[in-house]
Amino acid sequence: MLVGLTVQNIVLIDRLELTFASGLTALTGETGAGKSILLDALGLALGARAEASLVKSGATQAGATAEFSLAEQHPVEAMLEDQGIERDDVLILRRQLSPDGKSRAFVNDQPVSVALLKRLGEALIEVEGQFEAHGLLDPATHRTHLDAFGGLEPLADAARESFHAWRAASAALASAEAELAQARADEDYLRHAAGELELADPKLNEETELAAERQQLMHREQLLEAIEAAHAELAGERGADRALASAGRRLQRLADKGGAGFSAVIAALDRAATELAEGISGLQRLASDLDADPARLEKLDDRLNLLRELSRKHRVPVTGLIDLLADLKRRLALIEGKSADLGTLKKAAEQTRAAYREAAGALSAARTKAAKAMDAAVNKELPPLKLEKARFATRIETLGETDWGEAGWDRVQFQVATNPGASPGPINRIASGGELARFMLALKVTLAANQPVPTLVFDEVDAGIGGATAAAVGERLRRLSQKVQVLVITHSPQVAALAQHHLRVEKRSAKGKVATAATPLDEAERREEIARMLSGAVVTDEARAAADRLLVGAI
Repeated sequence: MLVGLTVQNIVLIDRLELTFASGLTALTGETGAGKSILLDALGLALGARAEASLVKSGATQAGATAEFSLAEQHPVEAMLEDQGIERDDVLILRRQLSPDGKSRAFVNDQPVSVALLKRLGEALIEVEGQFEAHGLLDPATHRTHLDAFGGLEPLADAARESFHAWRAASAALASAEAELAQARADEDYLRHAAGELELADPKLNEETELAAERQQLMHREQLLEAIEAAHAELAGERGADRALASAGRRLQRLADKGGAGFSAVIAALDRAATELAEGISGLQRLASDLDADPARLEKLDDRLNLLRELSRKHRVPVTGLIDLLADLKRRLALIEGKSADLGTLKKAAEQTRAAYREAAGALSAARTKAAKAMDAAVNKELPPLKLEKARFATRIETLGETDWGEAGWDRVQFQVATNPGASPGPINRIASGGELARFMLALKVTLAANQPVPTLVFDEVDAGIGGATAAAVGERLRRLSQKVQVLVITHSPQVAALAQHHLRVEKRSAKGKVATAATPLDEAERREEIARMLSGAVVTDEARAAADRLLVGAI
């Protein structure tokens, strides 16, 4: 709730510090005393549009600071967390305004955007009868208020979850259908390309292996010459193999006389002979391979050219041709009906749509029932508020499928008719002035148990009424203050008498200057202020006695 408001250099206010408590607080004072200035200052702290005219003449800067205590798990906490602002015991919203109209915003002394300040303000305070696009006057909030009144949150949650499931399934189906349509449009190309790649039959790592073999064949003559020369050295008439064999035989004859060392040398020569034989055999194989197919180099060139031409044609590396062929086959399989994915996706979309229709239908039926109960409750509040000829009605319109959403398929709008026989219309267009504020009061009293904003401010709620009607307004404000903090700017003594707290706003003159001040009143001062409201400038004993009766009746 709002616990403090500090105002500095705004219009006629030099500096003003106010504290607020829970329950119902009345702000009273003569017309022109500056009550609207306090509202303007509060609006400034809450992110309302900044007007340069608010800055007091001669001041270099104006400012307004609103302090709030937050209940646990208030929606504001999530906003603060998103912005990296630590939650303190007291939340401080502050705005500074320069004479040129430029302003700066702060939350807990951390600079923020005015947009964030406004979002926080809208979650903390609602001003009725002052800003026509806010709170219950905004049709976008009506569906949420109706759901809260009827306790329909579980049904609304079910509708939201089923809507998102349907949308996800529909998106998957649409993507698959688009892919299928594109595939069908490209079918001739797909078949030609797949056939071409199948005929080419690219192999894994084929380009690398072919390039290596081609490199070898390009040096065939040099390689053969080297192989033949090496073979002659190793296996000719005077080759190393004969010399090694002859040496081994000579030593073998004396192996039994040479001892261990002699035997080790013979074994080494045997191993060398074996290795030499393998080397000679390898040279023979290499020569045979190089001589096997004289046209092999041409075949390699043709194969590499084919693979690289396909690579350029399809704009993929040679190594990607295998994956490309697999993708082409997959897309062709989709066309040919070899995949059941599309049927599965269609079934999922149909099932989730049916689930959403069921959930949205249940929610809509519950809303219709809740709307009747809400209309009856609001209309019951109207006669005591001097709106006996008015009628409140909740209009529920079923939207077309293109407008279905996570909140169901209903458009909800609160409407009123102020004259018998007249058709109801939007509440913010039909009602005006004090009528509008009293309609808002009736609605707020009806919705009090589900009021999301912790502080309500009523301005002009008692315009044009008095006596029993004013008392009825005060009684409802007091009843509402049992659920939320209520501030009311009033000219009605009946309303003021029902408040638990009372502030008097007045102009004071000092040293030739006029300034606005606001003073908390004790019981004696309240009696005098209410008497003044009853009798005017001259407070009579009769007015004081009447004030006593109002105050006693308010206890």
